[in-house]
Amino acid sequence: MNATQGIDQLLGQLRAASVRAAGTEPSSAPTEGADFAALLKASLEQVNGAQQEASNLGKAFEQGDPNANLQEVMVSLQKANISFQTMVQVRNKLVSAYHEVMSMQV
Repeated sequence: MNATQGIDQLLGQLRAASVRAAGTEPSSAPTEGADFAALLKASLEQVNGAQQEASNLGKAFEQGDPNANLQEVMVSLQKANISFQTMVQVRNKLVSAYHEVMSMQV
């Protein structure tokens, strides 16, 4: 996979997640079968997969694998880092929302 294609794909996914989070999806019907826990789990698995891919590419490069080039390793590491930082920000927002809900008076 070309490095710029991977970055473009990641940016597209981030934009789509931003649109979903803002609640401005083009469809007017509510999403059926949308399970927040399943969505969160899938996102965590995606971040984990990106980190494992970056780790595997890094190890292959360190071992002198001729198929692993430095550019792919660096792009993979940056994608994993961005995915992780995004997930950390989502977690922070969830914790903040939880604290806000818990402090509400009934």
